[in-house]
Amino acid sequence: MGSFQTPIGMRSSALLETSCGYLLQELQIIWDEVGEDQFEREKVLLDLEQECVEVYRRKVDTANMSRARLHQELAESEAEFTHLLLSLGERSLPGRPEKKSGTLKEQLDAITPALREMRLRKEERVNQFRAVQGQIQKISAEIAGQSVYDDSITNVIINENDLSLKKLEEYQVELQRLHSEKNDRLQQVETYIDTIRSLSSTLGMESTMIITKVHPTLNELCGMSKNISDSILEKLNSTVESLKEEKQNRLEKLHNIGKALINLWNLMDTHYEDRQLFSHVTSLLSLSTAEVSNPGSLTLNIIQQAEAEVKRLDQLKSSKMKELFFKKQHELEQICNKSHMEIPSQTEMDNIINLINSGEIDHADLLMSMDEQISRAKEEASSRMAIMEKVEKWMLARDEERWLEEYSMDQNRYFVSRGAHRNLKRAERARVIVNRIPALVGSLIAKTKGWEEERKKTFLYDDVPLLAMLEEYNMFRQEKEEEKQRQREKKKVQNPVEIGQENMAASRPNSSSRRLSDKSLNGGFGHATPLNRRLSMSIQQLGANSINSATQGMSFIKEGKKMQSHNVYVRTELGSHLRDESASVVSTFSGPFSP
Repeated sequence: MGSFQTPIGMRSSALLETSCGYLLQELQIIWDEVGEDQFEREKVLLDLEQECVEVYRRKVDTANMSRARLHQELAESEAEFTHLLLSLGERSLPGRPEKKSGTLKEQLDAITPALREMRLRKEERVNQFRAVQGQIQKISAEIAGQSVYDDSITNVIINENDLSLKKLEEYQVELQRLHSEKNDRLQQVETYIDTIRSLSSTLGMESTMIITKVHPTLNELCGMSKNISDSILEKLNSTVESLKEEKQNRLEKLHNIGKALINLWNLMDTHYEDRQLFSHVTSLLSLSTAEVSNPGSLTLNIIQQAEAEVKRLDQLKSSKMKELFFKKQHELEQICNKSHMEIPSQTEMDNIINLINSGEIDHADLLMSMDEQISRAKEEASSRMAIMEKVEKWMLARDEERWLEEYSMDQNRYFVSRGAHRNLKRAERARVIVNRIPALVGSLIAKTKGWEEERKKTFLYDDVPLLAMLEEYNMFRQEKEEEKQRQREKKKVQNPVEIGQENMAASRPNSSSRRLSDKSLNGGFGHATPLNRRLSMSIQQLGANSINSATQGMSFIKEGKKMQSHNVYVRTELGSHLRDESASVVSTFSGPFSP
């Protein structure tokens, strides 16, 4: 009882002030009045004390549990707050409560608003991640060619342990890259579709069916987002390549048909109006594949019509082949004749005609061969042109040389008659031309040798080597010059008396004759003195014969005097004319025969 009383005594004042103390006092009074045994009294008090202890213990346990719960809540809140900070990628938050300041409830009340704010921020960040990752999954599915549903965003799995802005930025960069890739793929798809439409239009095909066959979503009428997967891009690329190959094949076929048409038209001299019907085919010959883009320019119908026209012209070609061959043969012969070249043998041409009649020769090959021969003949004629021009000058010079020789041998060339002054002018011009022949022949020989060295063949002029002709001419000219020299020397030795008489006769003409000799002939030509001497001698001989002739009589003498006066007048007029014209003769006729 004492052990109980001590604490009771210590708390007696407090208990008296409470209901418990009052009740214990009232219980003591009752026991005293009843006379309750002390043992029972202590037992009851002990029970009361144990019951009080149990009540306190329960209260303490409850308080401990409440405190522990508060500690746990505070710890969880702090842990959650710290986790949110870490997951959001933030090291600290402005206004965050300090630890161990105030009671547990105060600390819990202080962290709860901050935790609530962090939770809201987390939710907002999660929504951002969900939106970005949802777009990433959607675009990735589109790129992969998978079906995309509207609830794809809600099914996104978010890693809540890493909600940092850095991670969000990474997802946003990935999303931007996917957007760019998607746009590039869409642009590629549109480019492929435009190319398919353009090629289909050129080839005369239905582009909608071709595009739908690749994938239905590529059709604009489908109303679905276009499939932009790698497989679709590969199919579009292969489709475009296939159409390009078809375009190339058709263009090559039309090129061959166009060339065949032009060859057949040229062979058969087809009228311009008939050629215009297929001008759309021949106009493609100068165009490449990339340059052909007009709608319907490479349709199968155009190819079939052109092939039919080629077939029709082929059938007509056989009947005109001989005519065309003879026409080209005549053209070849004209080129050869004009340039004095060798003409193909008649036996070879007869063999070709026999092959045409028998049908054993291809018409195209034959005409191509003839065209090649004509082309070679034109090329060789062009290379011979400079030489042939000099040959023509040489031929003309030889004609002048022969005429001058014949004129020089004419004993009556100095008699004054109608047209004598023209012969004198031509003789002077011929002498200038003849004097240029050696230089002309030398230049012609040099050019001919150069041509033969370059061509590795002999230059033939009407089947005769030109060099041999020139060398033979040089030899002949040299022999002729030597013969003239011998004749002049022989004449000087054999006829000295005649030369003296000729000089005496030259001193007797009247004043008009001397003036003609001194001024006209010597002034007009450098070698006119012997010519004047011969003219005077002939006139003197003509007068002597007239006087000594008994059969002529006085009438003949009178006529002779009239003719002599007439001849003096003509010589005077001729000398005056030659003096005026002599300066222009050389310059006028020296150009065409210059070497």
